[in-house]
Amino acid sequence: MSPQAWMAEPAPQQGPVLAYGNGRSYGDSCLNDGGRLILGRSLDRILAFDRESGLVTCEAGVLLDDLLALVMPAGWFPPVTPGTCFVTIGGALANDVHGKNHHRAGTFGRHVRAFELTRSDGQVLTCARDMNSDLFAATIGGMGLTGLITQVTLQLMPVASAQMLQETIHFDGLDRFFSIAAQSDATHDYTVAWIDALASGANFGRGVFFRANHAPASDQPQSRPRRSLSFPFTPPVPLINGLTLRAFNLLYRAMQPRSPELRRIAYRPFFYPLDRIRNWNRAYGPRGLRQFQCAIPMPHARVAVEEMLRRTLASGEASFLTVLKLFGDVPSPGMMSFPLAGATLTLDFPYRGPRTDTLLAELDRITLAAGGRVNPYKDARMSQAVFEASFPHWRDFAAHIDPGFSSSFWRRVTGS
Repeated sequence: MSPQAWMAEPAPQQGPVLAYGNGRSYGDSCLNDGGRLILGRSLDRILAFDRESGLVTCEAGVLLDDLLALVMPAGWFPPVTPGTCFVTIGGALANDVHGKNHHRAGTFGRHVRAFELTRSDGQVLTCARDMNSDLFAATIGGMGLTGLITQVTLQLMPVASAQMLQETIHFDGLDRFFSIAAQSDATHDYTVAWIDALASGANFGRGVFFRANHAPASDQPQSRPRRSLSFPFTPPVPLINGLTLRAFNLLYRAMQPRSPELRRIAYRPFFYPLDRIRNWNRAYGPRGLRQFQCAIPMPHARVAVEEMLRRTLASGEASFLTVLKLFGDVPSPGMMSFPLAGATLTLDFPYRGPRTDTLLAELDRITLAAGGRVNPYKDARMSQAVFEASFPHWRDFAAHIDPGFSSSFWRRVTGS
């Protein structure tokens, strides 16, 4: 159903509705089994862009990729970006996405100045910190449950070039990671680490740390963007397993520079490496993948991260993308925002049924025991108990849900 058709007659009909952007969530927070979806991509206009102040207003279905094409040549950049540019601006707001610079900039919602929200009773509301402030807080990170976001006003950040100054640091264990991360967060806007999740023994916890800042202007010619590739088919079994992943991890680590020199690289491979491979998820086979992301308070982060990595190693499951980063103490305006001050660990696995479910349940247990939370918009199997423990104030948020809206995720984790 188009947004225009729903807005012409927004009253609930034939079950609940839910806005659907570009479908980049890893779980069912953007799905509405048994209900209807409002296909928001047709809200795709950029309405205003002030090149002096960096304030942009666009419809919620605009892709981050399309926004970048407009604002980067003018010297502006999104203040927070996730790991793909193929998300909608409305989806970035609804999930209050974070990026490699959370320790500096916090979440996407901190930079939203206002948005327009259409409710199922026909109200069209402008929401900001000082206008409909309750709905402003509930909608940021509210997973699309408070109504249809139609347009967003976002404050961009100035940049001097379309390049990054990146440094890579190899490390041999988790203690070294936490040391490097703490130092780097004080000097670099963007920090993140890749972990070799299959390394054991003396190599356990090894990885590569990436830190970067936006590069200054330069007269050097910029490299042309590489042509994107496409994963051609879905194999009958996952191509990601212990054997192939060990080979990949060895090759990936060997390819990363060991010299301390700064490298000037284009911004797209730094922020969006997987966007170069269309349909990359096909490599996980016909049953797809399960991604897990947690946030652990800093006092318990070191011990909990090690326990999760050791349990993963012992399980025999292979995580293709294992990412470790520190979150800063930068509060979000959103009631249901995921990040908290501490560490965040992300793993993803080819789905193999009960054996994968068993490991993920164990990772949930370790997370909650450490006082952490599990990311809802990267989830496809979180239990009601895990959700309530991760977000104990969820009932306060639920009071702001539009009665005409629901999702598969929400019904699963609340039993509604």
